[in-house]
Amino acid sequence: MTPKLTQDPHAPGDVEREKVLELAIGREVRAFRRQQGLTVAELATVTGLSIGMLSKIENGNTSPSLTTLQTLANALSVPLTSFFHRFEENREAVHTKSGAGVEIERAGTRANHQYNLLGHIGANTSGVIVEPYLITLTAQSDVFPTFQHGGIETIYMLQGVVDYRYGDRSFRLEPGDTLFFDADAPHGPENLITLPARYLSIISYPQTK
Repeated sequence: MTPKLTQDPHAPGDVEREKVLELAIGREVRAFRRQQGLTVAELATVTGLSIGMLSKIENGNTSPSLTTLQTLANALSVPLTSFFHRFEENREAVHTKSGAGVEIERAGTRANHQYNLLGHIGANTSGVIVEPYLITLTAQSDVFPTFQHGGIETIYMLQGVVDYRYGDRSFRLEPGDTLFFDADAPHGPENLITLPARYLSIISYPQTK
């Protein structure tokens, strides 16, 4: 059965500036309310706004007036501008030219596993850190099927063929194949069938405060 996706990456509403602002304001209102240990009902009582209206604001489903935002700011004891600061933050994009990725050595790997970090964005508003690597294996590379780390990992095979171990299962990865998994379980290349082998490894995990 094909899973039903809940997000449409091409939906016009997803990129409308007004909608993004509403979502940003909603996140801040919810965060400040929770910081003060207030329920939606309690905040409604303090502000005189309905529970339904507060829910719409927190979910980014309505555009609150400045009067409403000032009422919320007073009730939550925060400056009015605090509802907008994440929306106004600079967003970062990293462009890495072909062959220009930073070659690094990741802890726990075996010899001759070449890791090229293709880009990195640190603390960000999404709350998620993503590390994209280009990994190259050659005839000199050791097999290593017991690598473990936190997060979710996606592998996309570009060149060569390897048997990739995940837990008690083995997957034959060929160009165009994808493997998506919880990286906390033992995993890694078990048999190097056709070399050189190159694949993208994208690891995502929650950022720590």
